Amino acid sequence: MMDVQEKFDVNTIREDFPILKREVNGKPLVYLDNGASSQKPKMVIDSISNYYNEINSNVHRGVHHLSQKATDAFEESRLAVKDFIGANTTEEVIFTSGTTESINIIASSFGKKHIQEGDEILISTMEHHSNIVPWQLLCEEKGAVLKVIPIDDKGEIILSQYESLLSDKTKIVAVSHISNSLGTINPIKEMIDIAHEKNIPVLIDGAQAVAHQTIDVRELDCDFYAFSLHKMFGPTGVGILYGKKELLDSLPPYQGGGEMIKTVSFEKTTFNELPHKFEAGTPNIADIIATKSAIDYLLQLDRNGMLKHEEKLLHYATDRLKAIEGLKIIGEATHKTSVISFTVEGVHHYDIGVILDKLGIAVRTGHHCTQPLMERYGISGTVRASFAFYNTLEEVDQLIEALEKALKMLR
Repeated sequence: MMDVQEKFDVNTIREDFPILKREVNGKPLVYLDNGASSQKPKMVIDSISNYYNEINSNVHRGVHHLSQKATDAFEESRLAVKDFIGANTTEEVIFTSGTTESINIIASSFGKKHIQEGDEILISTMEHHSNIVPWQLLCEEKGAVLKVIPIDDKGEIILSQYESLLSDKTKIVAVSHISNSLGTINPIKEMIDIAHEKNIPVLIDGAQAVAHQTIDVRELDCDFYAFSLHKMFGPTGVGILYGKKELLDSLPPYQGGGEMIKTVSFEKTTFNELPHKFEAGTPNIADIIATKSAIDYLLQLDRNGMLKHEEKLLHYATDRLKAIEGLKIIGEATHKTSVISFTVEGVHHYDIGVILDKLGIAVRTGHHCTQPLMERYGISGTVRASFAFYNTLEEVDQLIEALEKALKMLR
């Protein structure tokens, strides 16, 4: 791992990301779609290439040299994740394909064991579809009830109503750490503590948080925490499910197959120990190995300087966008990360996105997999600019200039 940078320098950091040097439609790329997926530093890209060039072998199953090398690198990534999120043991770190699978594992396994007819599951209005649909499917299967925590106009969870929704029927709470559409940073520590007073476990969807916040699952005392590497400068196809060991031990496996078993006969199968009980089949080895490189990259940054830079981007972009006539920012929570969603009166969000793309600006348009949230605000979608630490104030200026050009064409 590289030495920690003593000072945050965005121009130096940008040199680590090869794609930021490219052009789109003859214009320098301004990548403002980090909430969907972040770009990758060269050391992550090199790690993936090195696996296929130097190691390429399956893990946990071979006595030969390459298999041992692959297994060692694979488990080093698990250890890196454990330290990165503050888990007690590597047994609490499950590799998945992404946040979506991580949530589905708990919905399936926890639901199979603990959810019965008439039980209640609590989520919030601002959830991503990945933290809505698995619970809906479970409720339909079990005859359980999905309840929704309301939010106010600023995009903040109404804590008093959250507390009043908790009851003896509530079996699990599943909420996002940070909203992908609004940028709202939810008071999850307080929400976890409130739920635990009633002995209700809590799952946190951390997909949007890991790139911006320091996560300590022990300090939070969450029961489950789910996130994806591709949103934190790592490879696609890798997710993490953290779970308290005693809870994971108590749950049935999600899938059957190789690796998740200890013994198999036609009469009975005994399951493997954690974490392998939840890791059936051959995993995404190359990208899981590259996970350690992504974590190493983040750890060598000046994290405090990175956060201050992102806050500066957020405030500067917010002020400049608010100066545009007819533009409305959706979600103005007191505690926000560097995500801005907005609409422009009389102009469709999709049309704005298409023209911005022609000018080299990559933003996201639509409902951002949060259709119920859009309905809450009475809109079909927004334009979303989501910033990372490698973005610059100059890129904000380019966004504003391109947006003003687009609006002159569309109004």
